[in-house]
Amino acid sequence: MPGQRLGGRERLLVAVALLTAGLLAFHRVVPNAAVRAGSLLEAFLPWLGVAAVVLLVFALLLRSPAALVAVLLPAGVWTHLFGHLLLPDPGPGRDDLVVVQHNVADDNTDPAGTARVLAEAGPDLIALQELVPHSLPVYASALAPDYPYHAVRGTVGLWSRHPLSGTRAVDIRPPGIGESWNRGLRTVVHTPYGPIATYVAHLPSVRLGAGGLTSSRRDASAELLGRAIAAEPQRSVLLLGDLNGTVHDRGLAPLASRLGTARRGFAFSFPAAAPVARIDQVMARPATVGHIGTLPRTGSDHLPVIARITPR
Repeated sequence: MPGQRLGGRERLLVAVALLTAGLLAFHRVVPNAAVRAGSLLEAFLPWLGVAAVVLLVFALLLRSPAALVAVLLPAGVWTHLFGHLLLPDPGPGRDDLVVVQHNVADDNTDPAGTARVLAEAGPDLIALQELVPHSLPVYASALAPDYPYHAVRGTVGLWSRHPLSGTRAVDIRPPGIGESWNRGLRTVVHTPYGPIATYVAHLPSVRLGAGGLTSSRRDASAELLGRAIAAEPQRSVLLLGDLNGTVHDRGLAPLASRLGTARRGFAFSFPAAAPVARIDQVMARPATVGHIGTLPRTGSDHLPVIARITPR
């Protein structure tokens, strides 16, 4: 009835719906000082869609028009942010490049099996992180028949069907990290569609503890990598890496602001046993990163991600 006051449960539902919509729409204003609350929220931002669905169910059970209208607000904001990722995959284009990104884990007990899973997907490029001395020869041998060109710097590497040139290490060490820490490389892949400057990177890990999220080293490394990409003379740039953050995480803004991210697919990649976030990323400019998905689980704690790149 017009003018009827909301009951206690309805008021609570409306308040939670408005809070959820606010977190989705204004996540950038959540402070990131001290405990890195902003980055923590952004790491799991897509999951607020689950909250919107739960709120919708409660609104229907309460048969409250006011609550239902309130719940539509976070649903609309979520759809604006993430709805495009749910659109149907248009399928591969004739000129698409297929790339795989995988943190193979330094304690992987089956590197040969891991390499087999990646190669069976038939990509043009395979980027790997956490390559260690005892497993590197296994990956090199297993991938060599289909990927005759490869480059490795430190613990990151790239295997390619197309020739490479200009390979060098990229220094993305945050303050306090010694010279032996080498997790970045840059090389030019000479594809049939022109040269692409390709970066492979593994940013520092983040940890969640009593003091919040520890991401300062990751953020500093992302800033260094962003500067290197900004200075890249090649028109076409591709970044493949375990960036230890989602594309909405403000800590990765130096990269996401310079490169395009996937248009289709969520591809949650970590942890492999129950993936809740995609921290393995494929970014490019001016090429379009089309659909991104995951491959079957390997001996790693990450799932491999596979994406299509449409050159421009």
